[in-house]
Amino acid sequence: MSQSPLSEQTGSSGPHPSPYNLPNAITVARILLVPLFIWLELRFPLGGLSAWWGVLVFVLAISTDGVDGAVARRRGLVTNLGKILDPIADKALTGAGFLLLSWFGMVPWWVTALVLVREIGITVYRLIVVRKRVIAASSGGKIKTTLQAVVIPLLLAPLDVFWQLKAVLLWAAVLVTLYTGLQYVWAEVKLNRGR
Repeated sequence: MSQSPLSEQTGSSGPHPSPYNLPNAITVARILLVPLFIWLELRFPLGGLSAWWGVLVFVLAISTDGVDGAVARRRGLVTNLGKILDPIADKALTGAGFLLLSWFGMVPWWVTALVLVREIGITVYRLIVVRKRVIAASSGGKIKTTLQAVVIPLLLAPLDVFWQLKAVLLWAAVLVTLYTGLQYVWAEVKLNRGR
């Protein structure tokens, strides 16, 4: 049975782990890599070998997404702070990626606007309800992040090949992003109706 994106944190009889831990430090490091990624992309625009630096920073940062979660689960260090910071880190990184793609003229601005409205809207909503419950990422949200994590560096990389594949992945990422946003909204509507 799939987990609702609005699932509530259940109480635990054991001690709560400290939020000052390795998984959360990895997540914070991912957030701190966002300005470096943006600077490298603007400093070394598309076309030359230097453009790979920004792509490599993006890949490094997004690849830590699975690492922090795996470490947190393995060591029993899952915290509410981590559940909040993790999607913020992802959205900051992928949101910066979409903004850069539009800046370089590779993705229409209206597409980036739709993606950012969805991402910022869900993030703000998470922060609003955090005192009542922590909204963990849904399985659809994880697929969305994976698609974005693949298509953004593929488009930014100085590779003048695979344009059809890039276009398919881009539109798949956009459609899944919007669909999962609607899932969160619908789950909230059903939750409020059940009260």
